[in-house]
Amino acid sequence: MHHDDLTLRLPMPTDGPLGPPPEWKQLRERCPVATVELPSGDKGVFLTRYDHVRALLSDPRFSRPAAEDDGARIAPEGAGGVVADGGLSDVVPVRGEGHQRWRGRLAKYFTVKQVAALRPGMTRTAEDLVDAMVESGRPADLKASLGFPLPVYVICDILGVSVDDRPRFSFWSDAFLNVTRYSKEQTAAAYDEFVTYMTRLVEAKRLAPGEDMLSVLLQEGDADDQGMSDAELIGTGMSLLVAGHETTANMIGKMVALLLADRSRWERLLDDPSLVRGAVDEALRFDVNVGNFGIRRYLTEDFEIDGELLPGGTTVFCGMSAANRDETVFADADIMDLDRLPNPHLTFGAGPHSCLGQSLARTELQVVLEVLLRRLPTLELAVPAAELEQVEGLSVGGLRKVPVRW
Repeated sequence: MHHDDLTLRLPMPTDGPLGPPPEWKQLRERCPVATVELPSGDKGVFLTRYDHVRALLSDPRFSRPAAEDDGARIAPEGAGGVVADGGLSDVVPVRGEGHQRWRGRLAKYFTVKQVAALRPGMTRTAEDLVDAMVESGRPADLKASLGFPLPVYVICDILGVSVDDRPRFSFWSDAFLNVTRYSKEQTAAAYDEFVTYMTRLVEAKRLAPGEDMLSVLLQEGDADDQGMSDAELIGTGMSLLVAGHETTANMIGKMVALLLADRSRWERLLDDPSLVRGAVDEALRFDVNVGNFGIRRYLTEDFEIDGELLPGGTTVFCGMSAANRDETVFADADIMDLDRLPNPHLTFGAGPHSCLGQSLARTELQVVLEVLLRRLPTLELAVPAAELEQVEGLSVGGLRKVPVRW
């Protein structure tokens, strides 16, 4: 079953900027439990079938590797952002009861209802960003003008960060996630600045609480003595920035690129804006770059999958994007179908560790589409889709730029 003579390496090169790696289909059919080598030289197991990926992600026993695990590292020593190899696990509990309690405290800020309350503000922000993009002329880079700033501004809003500090947040987020653009020293300096900033922010909220999430978490803690420590609050702010920014920024760019790559998709949305919700989920399913490595899971005990025993201590890479193309679950999986229902894609994971911010991300993506369709109905790619360039970095896959005109 394991083709040891043929070493598969992650990340696998894709077929053009928007297409899947050709190996995924072969792996799903012939070798759904495959041994892979990472850029660090470490080895892991790569899963590509929907039911396998879902089973592992849903299993409450396993979570991403913690600092003390001897898990497979993605990045070679000295490369990789703070976060590429789990640099936050010292501030926020990543597994066990502590993690579930932490999630529980945050979950109520990310309910559909809470996120709906943020929607009007998001819409105004998106409109302002589109106006600024139009003003600076065409062609424009949709990712830099809209994809990158919008999620940061939304997170600043949730945390109660002042508008003037948004540019600093943008820089920090970029520095934590950008494994190629900044040196280790620059990343470490950004990390220290961010922690200092968040420490002061928490102190300020304690003295003069607002309606924002940090203020409410602080007051809850004072009320029930089981609250988060200041270190956890700082870690929470950092986690939200890191988890919610680059992933959504990239997805905004990729979603618009996918819809414009075959402009009949865009035309359909112009004719029928009620398709926006479905289009967002289909873009999430269809995107091949949901992190080049999928989601990591560290096996704390033996686990049997497809009749094969994976020993405890194995690091498993769950290929959600590969699973999202599984023909046994999605008919015509390689076709982008804006009417696809149901659409049980695994882009946000599954089970107890599924993405806490999925309602927020979906809403941001819907708002972006609604605003663009309304403001710039003539939007089109300014270069052929095949010429879009992928980001060359380790942690998250995306397009370097999304050049558009209107």
